[in-house]
Amino acid sequence: MWDQITGPADPLHVEAVVELALDVLPRCGDTAVVAIDGRSGAGKTTLAHGVAAALSAYGTVEVVHMDQLYPGWDGLAESSELLATRVLEPISRASSAAYDRWDWQEGGWDGTVRVEAADFLVVEGCGASVGPARPFAAVTVFMEADRDVRRDRGLARDGETYRPHWQRWAAQEEAVFASDDTKSRSDLVIDTSTGRTGRNPAT
Repeated sequence: MWDQITGPADPLHVEAVVELALDVLPRCGDTAVVAIDGRSGAGKTTLAHGVAAALSAYGTVEVVHMDQLYPGWDGLAESSELLATRVLEPISRASSAAYDRWDWQEGGWDGTVRVEAADFLVVEGCGASVGPARPFAAVTVFMEADRDVRRDRGLARDGETYRPHWQRWAAQEEAVFASDDTKSRSDLVIDTSTGRTGRNPAT
């Protein structure tokens, strides 16, 4: 899950995202939201960690991990609405926000996570820039990697408990990203299996 980072982000990827974040106007009140979206196992959490650390040199930074917002293994489609209503809308009004945290071990909600209004808000996870969450994002990043690479990373991170859920979650990603056209609407596309980074000319 989001707290299991095994190594640093590619400095070039961090630099590319930070460069965009420093060159845009906020769309969530006075907070510039950097949404790091994409496939499971593509490296979103690792990149978010590096981006948040780099942005801290330019202002206050908060981080939201979508893993804490998903209502279970079948909850990807619901998560963007939760992100928008529980986090982004309050932050856009310069208010603190709070959302319920999902306990993956127990399979239910457990506790509350507070998010303060800040200069930058890094949101990482599948669905971070989808649907109702998109209008609040000043920068949108879509991360991808070879399917086998992503699966191996997921299993190394989450263990064998993840294996029976891999295809189940991948099917939800396909449905959500296809209906939202997420990749082609992102500002930046990063492939962590090849190292390629590209600005999206359509945005």
